[in-house]
Formats: sequence, C-alpha cells, structure tokens
Amino acid sequence: MENQKKVMLSGIQPSGELHLGNYLGAIKNWGARADEFDCFYFMADMHTITVRQTPAELRRRTLEQVAQYIACGLDPERNTIFVQSHVHQHAELAWVLECYTMFGELSRMTQFKDKSAKHADNINAGLFTYPCLMAADILLYQPDFVPVGEDQKQHVELTRNVAQRFNHVYGDVLKVPEPYIPKMGARVMSLNQPDTKMSKSIPEGCVFLMDKPEDILRKFKRAITDSDTERCVRFDRENKPGVSNLMSIYSAVTGRSFEAIEAEFDGKGYGAFKPVVGEAVVEMLRPIQEETRRLLSDKAYLESVYRAGAEKASYVAEKTLRKVYKKVGFLAR
Repeated sequence: MENQKKVMLSGIQPSGELHLGNYLGAIKNWGARADEFDCFYFMADMHTITVRQTPAELRRRTLEQVAQYIACGLDPERNTIFVQSHVHQHAELAWVLECYTMFGELSRMTQFKDKSAKHADNINAGLFTYPCLMAADILLYQPDFVPVGEDQKQHVELTRNVAQRFNHVYGDVLKVPEPYIPKMGARVMSLNQPDTKMSKSIPEGCVFLMDKPEDILRKFKRAITDSDTERCVRFDRENKPGVSNLMSIYSAVTGRSFEAIEAEFDGKGYGAFKPVVGEAVVEMLRPIQEETRRLLSDKAYLESVYRAGAEKASYVAEKTLRKVYKKVGFLAR
C-alpha cells in the first residue's frame, strides 16, 4: 500500500495586500512542498474581522489573494486553496476548543496584547479568543506540520496544549502538530525600520507584491542602510541591520551568497547597491503581477478554484468535527 502523504497547512489574513515578506518568507517555498505533503492553503478572512474592515475591500483583497497564491506558484491541482469562511467547520470546532482553553493561556498571548494596544477602542471577545479559531484551523486537518515564523510559535504551542488536553480527556482524537520552520525562507525586515519585520502596518517600509515598479524602486532607494563610517556592503545583522536586510533580500531574489554579493559591490557603497536590489525585486515580481492581473480578469476560474478547495477542505474537516462532536457527547445529526 502506498504511503499516505503527510499534511501541511498554512494561511494568511487578507487584512492587507500581500507583500515581499509574505512571498520570500513563506509563499515562494509553498509550491515545492506539494511533492512531499498534502497541502492546504487558505485565506484567513474570519480572522480579519477582529479589526473593523471595509466589506468591499475585504472581498477584493480575498479574491486577489487567491489569484496571487496561484501566480506565486501554487497549482490548484496539487494544492487545496480555499477561503476560511467557506468552511463552516472552522467556527464550529473553534467553539468546542474555547471550552478547553484556559483564560490565563489566552491572557498571555503576546499578539492579543499588541493588537489591544493598537486598537484600544475595539478590544472585542474575538480578539481575545482568536487563538482558539487558529487552533481549529490547524486541528481540523490533522496536519503533521504547520509552517510558522518565529512570531507564530506561541500560537502553535497553544494549539498543541489544547489538543493534548482534549486527548487526555477523550483519547487520541486530535493530531498534535509540530511547528515547521522553513530552512530557506528569508526573514524580511522593514526597509525603513530594519529592526522590525516587514509589515503592511508600516507601508513606506513595505514592498507590496502589486506595487508599481517605480514605487518599488523609490522604496529601495529610500531604504535605511546604516550610519557607520565604512559604508561598505557587508553582512553583519547586529551592527549593520539595514544593509544586511537588503543583502538578505537580494540573496533570496538572485540566489547569490552573501560572499558573492560583498564581492560584487566591493568599493561601490550603498548608493550603488540599493537601486540594484530594487531592480532585482521589480524583475522578480513582474511575472507574478502579470499573472495575477490575468487571473483576476477570469473571475469564473478563480471561483471554481476556491469552491473546489472549500469542498475538499470541508470533506476533510467534517471527519474531524464529527469525531470531536461524538466525543463531547453531542447527538449525531
């Protein structure tokens, strides 16, 4: 009997435009995983509404994100691509898991503290309990691995704790997933705050996948380098965070080592380096932008992709939800 593929799952909120950090740090490497894993990738639109959204804009960004996933190399025939809100089991399992998650655990989540500080006028219950929805997102598909950045490890740990707690009461029901830290994913920092991860919340330091070439070049030319006296292109994350970030981006885009980059720009300084990095990013994003625009002109195709994805995701998710419902004592429907 042929060995069944292990399962991997990940999602990104359509709360803003996808950016270079999303691509180089995650999406770029997703396509190749279909050879080894049964992959589920979704638009986490349910998570976005913990912060108030403009409905038409949320719909636009969600559809555009579907197109961008495909344009970035995710073949819908080999990956399950779906919209979170189209799979009702996410919300249903989240409620059950909330009843097995402790108040103190949620109180300690750093992202709740960060978002509460940023949105002090809207500290709602969803903002507090959304790690339970994230746990449901993961556990529904019984994945072996969840690809995460360093900032998401706390959520995976909570998911593991909740799954273990549930299993301790009811037996081996939920698979306890392992965090998967990609070896090749670039850690992309803000262009104007190189000690902070690139984020849509700092738009001037963020390169969005659909930015115009002239805007990309402008952002790179204005990128913070360093105030050191030598002003040479040399990788030193601690003492030269700005230029090191640019080198990381250039390396991820071109495949060149840091040593080769240092040799290429030996004696040339930051002024020569920054526009070259910008040009490399423009050329890398050009085919992605063109394919995204082409796909967005065929909304019927995109609809067929996310509907088929939701159908498969719902089939898998329902099997897990039925097991959970039976264990907690709900009457079969």
